[in-house]
Amino acid sequence: MLTAWVEQLLGFASGALEAIRANEHYPTMMAWARSEGAEHCGGSLDLAQALAPLIWNQTPLVRRGFDTEPLAEPKREELCWCDSGRLYRDCCARVEMPSAIPDHLMWMLSLREWRGETLKLALESRKAPAQALLEAGIVSAESGNNGRAQQILESLFAGDRDWEALEEQIEPAFEILVDLYQERGFHRKRAALVERVMAEGPGFLRGAALERLCLMHLDSGDLASAREAFQSAQRTLPDSPSLAYIEAMVLLHEGNVGKARQRAAFWWRRLSRQHHLDPDQLEFIAELADDPQAALAEQVIHSEEALSGPLTALQALLHTQQRPPRLELTHANEGGLQYEPSSREASLYNGWANACEVEIDEDAALGFLGDPWETAPQWLQALCANPEWLDAPRVMQALTLALASRFGSLPWMVDAFFTPLAERYGFWLGQLEDAGGTFSWHDADNATLLRTGLALVIGMERGAGQDARKLAQRLLALDQEDSLGLRELVIDQLLREGRDEQALTVSEQGPEGAEMLGVQMGRVLALFRLSRHDDALAVLREVYSSNPYILPILCEDRPRPARLGDDMPEPGTRAEAWQYRQLMRDQWLASDGALDWLSRQRRALS
Repeated sequence: MLTAWVEQLLGFASGALEAIRANEHYPTMMAWARSEGAEHCGGSLDLAQALAPLIWNQTPLVRRGFDTEPLAEPKREELCWCDSGRLYRDCCARVEMPSAIPDHLMWMLSLREWRGETLKLALESRKAPAQALLEAGIVSAESGNNGRAQQILESLFAGDRDWEALEEQIEPAFEILVDLYQERGFHRKRAALVERVMAEGPGFLRGAALERLCLMHLDSGDLASAREAFQSAQRTLPDSPSLAYIEAMVLLHEGNVGKARQRAAFWWRRLSRQHHLDPDQLEFIAELADDPQAALAEQVIHSEEALSGPLTALQALLHTQQRPPRLELTHANEGGLQYEPSSREASLYNGWANACEVEIDEDAALGFLGDPWETAPQWLQALCANPEWLDAPRVMQALTLALASRFGSLPWMVDAFFTPLAERYGFWLGQLEDAGGTFSWHDADNATLLRTGLALVIGMERGAGQDARKLAQRLLALDQEDSLGLRELVIDQLLREGRDEQALTVSEQGPEGAEMLGVQMGRVLALFRLSRHDDALAVLREVYSSNPYILPILCEDRPRPARLGDDMPEPGTRAEAWQYRQLMRDQWLASDGALDWLSRQRRALS
């Protein structure tokens, strides 16, 4: 009953708004209510006539600078304000509304309708109710009008609004706006909003900002800053349920699965005493305590309705697939291995390409000529209906690239997708190793297999670091030119495992140069840990001459962040140094005396 009324009310209000905008005068709207309004009120003319004045009274008018022009409700013995000619007591006063009419309804609908300069002026007037701004922003975002949603929600944070008084609107608006900035690539705006909220916002909003900041640091791989942000959020909002799964995320990024389970159990015991907590939230925290990786993976898979079914089906498919057929390999005159797709593999890939509609960028190590996730529901369903497509390396390449682009930064997604894909890929890799010879990126269609391996390494790096390192080492042994840039990743993983001699050996095997900052700094750290300080200093001098930003950015506790784009940062830039700090500063901190030694060399080299 109530649902039907809400649909009727929205239909009536939308029609009335269209009539009002024709000339923004009350008689025009009342004429519409009598001629067409009853259609939206279950055929009741009385309800339409009673509803019309209430709708008019809350409608902002452009001609009045976005003020309303309300009518005074008549007394019972006066003529009715619907202009029926009857007394109010015998007309609209006797009509009972099925439920209350939200007083921000017409502002919300107007914000959805206005365009360009009119919308800008309406927002600048600061007359729109906060709830109208929030709902209009949500509706615009859900309908794909992200630019409009961003513009509307930004007005909630403009000027000197009292955020404390807008708690019900400002926190969800903040969450949505941060997501919009992320989706639309406005990283500076996102950072500026988070910083402003942390500096000026009330406690509840600062806590939300700190939680977001923690997740942003996790996305970028800066685990030290992520933990610091989490601890600040914990001090600000100690009883926030979201802290339970954010801490689980931090611990899983740090590789502490057991600790993540223990801490989730702690949070469940603590929060279960709070009777106001949402039962669904408490159940999710209990699932975290049982298996944090599986709980977070399931949450990610079901986060979008259109993808949840196809992703679940893909997960089941990957865990039931058999070993793939053998590849057709040949040896070149120089002894190098070459792979060319068979006619069957080419045919299987054509089926995939027709479903996906987005091609691989052959000129890049990773990437597509478009966004494969725009057509994901159709290619996921098609792949699950045609599992033989996975027999084609080009299909494996496209699938692993797509999954790595979406889930590669989430360590809890490894078992869901990347582990079974790596097992399947391992049969082909073993065939290459058994055949003997080098495997160059530039020969035949070798890049397809190497690119697939790189995508798997990226997908497993955060959740299964040792497996990722072993796969990277196997690829390095085949592709000695290191076309994929895997040497740096292998060195990082070996340093994290405390295998300093091996890290040093790997760093000395590849080509040297200013473009390999991570390799060179890995060599410096390995030499320092091995107490070869003079050798470490000699390499450090070379590093400093090619990138003078590395020492101040790595040594300072709170250096100014550098913006990282989608592409790899240019060699010798501040962005390159900042990226290295995010990835590896925790290892310098964990190495006794390393940062102090580095600071002394900084003063000597400056």
